Amino acid sequence: MNIEIANRLVELRKKRGFSQEALAEKLGISRQAVSKWERAESSPDTSNLITLAKLYNVSLDELLATDQEKFESGAPIYKEDISDSAVEEKEPDYDYVNISWNGIHYKEGREEVHIGWRGLHIIEDGKETLRIGKGYGFDSDMGEGGIWVEGKELNHNWRVDGVLLLITLGIYLWIGFEYSLWHPGWIVFLTVPVISTFVHAIKWKNANIFAYPVLIFLGYLYFGFVEEIWHPTWLAFFTIPVYYFLAGKITEKENDF
Repeated sequence: MNIEIANRLVELRKKRGFSQEALAEKLGISRQAVSKWERAESSPDTSNLITLAKLYNVSLDELLATDQEKFESGAPIYKEDISDSAVEEKEPDYDYVNISWNGIHYKEGREEVHIGWRGLHIIEDGKETLRIGKGYGFDSDMGEGGIWVEGKELNHNWRVDGVLLLITLGIYLWIGFEYSLWHPGWIVFLTVPVISTFVHAIKWKNANIFAYPVLIFLGYLYFGFVEEIWHPTWLAFFTIPVYYFLAGKITEKENDF
């Protein structure tokens, strides 16, 4: 592949805020394949080129052109004068629900929910509306940790978490020494983010902040370890994108008043 095209693929990926792992996930390929494209060691096939063009909202000519003048000028990919209908036409024409080793990823139209090792990331109507932690990606340029709502960092009261953690530690030690339930008693620690985010969700009137995935994981472990019902309780994980879809609608209505 031409080195200029390879460099352009890197630039476009970073402008969209994707890590190599996240892009590979969307394309259904390995991260190593993306890395080889960006080092000009191999080229995407026709199908992947078309998908990349749709994903980056550029034409195939722009994607494969060898003239770097347009990109070196710093002109943004997204224009303010583009109508919403035109943007919608350029959106990728596929939706997905993916549960894998690197998290849970859901997309429907212009709504996305990504839950990974580094946090939670929600996109509504093409814009980031919530990030807890550093987002779902693995790159260091995903932003600082914390809770961000529509690009604004919220002042999280970490003292509340500290008090909850101490209380939970006391409960864990009590059930451990009293009933020898060191396992699976450790799952009580998952109640800390559940309670903390529930309190803050009420405080900031934003249902998206609630750590619903942690609640589902807590319930899954409880029914698995205590009730020995691992199946079909795992299906509850599919309610996560549904929750954030409804939470977004509820929060939007509350903010209208």
